[in-house]
Amino acid sequence: MTTLATALGARWPGHENPIVVEVDPAGGDLMARFRLPDTPGLVSLAAAARGRSGADPNLLVQHTQLLPGGLRVVLGPVGAEQARAALTVLASGPSSPLRRATDQPEPTVIADCGRVDPDSPAFPIIRSADAMLLVARPHDDELAHVALKLQAAQQWSRRPCFVLVGDGYPTAEVSQALRIPVMGRVPRDDKGAAVLGGQGTGRRGPDKSALGRAAARIALNLYAHGHQPTGNGARAPHLRLAVPGEPVSGAALQPLGPQTRNGATP
Repeated sequence: MTTLATALGARWPGHENPIVVEVDPAGGDLMARFRLPDTPGLVSLAAAARGRSGADPNLLVQHTQLLPGGLRVVLGPVGAEQARAALTVLASGPSSPLRRATDQPEPTVIADCGRVDPDSPAFPIIRSADAMLLVARPHDDELAHVALKLQAAQQWSRRPCFVLVGDGYPTAEVSQALRIPVMGRVPRDDKGAAVLGGQGTGRRGPDKSALGRAAARIALNLYAHGHQPTGNGARAPHLRLAVPGEPVSGAALQPLGPQTRNGATP
């Protein structure tokens, strides 16, 4: 869910300016949505990663563009073929710019993975992320699929988190039934989504919308969750890589995702 990914980036707590990276194998949306040039972006990042500059820990930042409100993004190509080719280079391996970015104290990287399953070329990004955020509507059909897939999801991430979209079962009831922490609920907010789609200005433009307020709460909960002690009593590292994707639909689990780095939690 690209809108949620950008909302989290726009409302991330603290003073750092996070980076949203479109790693959806089906192609990105932000380039067309904001009428931005196709470079720099994911394709140019992959090309640079193949060369000597692939070892540069600042490579990711060098291939960002700014949305009108100032949020930094790495734009995915519109076409699925280009997106998959770029992800083949970027998604795995110690030289991946995404992995190297997580070795830096900041910024937080929010990777929009789209519809994800273990065969997705974006799957290694989810596995190496600090947090995996699952998204679903709180209805019987979608929650049933989530319940069936949670065991698999916990293999992807030691502590997956959850976001609910729209009306349905109460948040506390879902969290208790599925035994998974719910970071928040995203309301239907067409006006707030329009602001995040380029029909508004200012990085804090969404702050007065229902969607923006919900994203701020979710971002704060993720940030706090990432600083809780781990099972061995150690503090979790700073959240380096969150991975938003699309809502659960049908039989396939579609994370918006977080996983925590080195077994820690986001």
